[in-house]
Amino acid sequence: QVQLVESGGGLVQAGGSLRLSCAASGRTFSSGAMGWFRQAPGKEREFVAFINWTGASTYYADSVKGRFTISRDNAKNTVYLQMNSLKPEDTAVYYCAAHYSGSYYVGSSFGSWGQGTQVTVSS
Repeated sequence: QVQLVESGGGLVQAGGSLRLSCAASGRTFSSGAMGWFRQAPGKEREFVAFINWTGASTYYADSVKGRFTISRDNAKNTVYLQMNSLKPEDTAVYYCAAHYSGSYYVGSSFGSWGQGTQVTVSS
């Protein structure tokens, strides 16, 4: 099992940027793919981004493609989500998760989740 702790959320104006971090401990981090999901009030959790264990392959939801970048530093056991050109509709609690098996965009494919970090984008 891997333990995950997110940080870096906050309040930002539309058009601004934030960088989220997810620190991992426990299971060997460098061998596992990772993902970011988000959940806005009253909405279902949705996929945001995915990165494989080497960092060579990444995938994004259409709604964030071109604005968000997922990356990882295996030496620091950390995965990042750089969010640029933020919009009010990006407001949500953001979660990082460790992938275990199955489709990269499905939450049930991930076995460990962080506690989440709030991102609020004002218009």
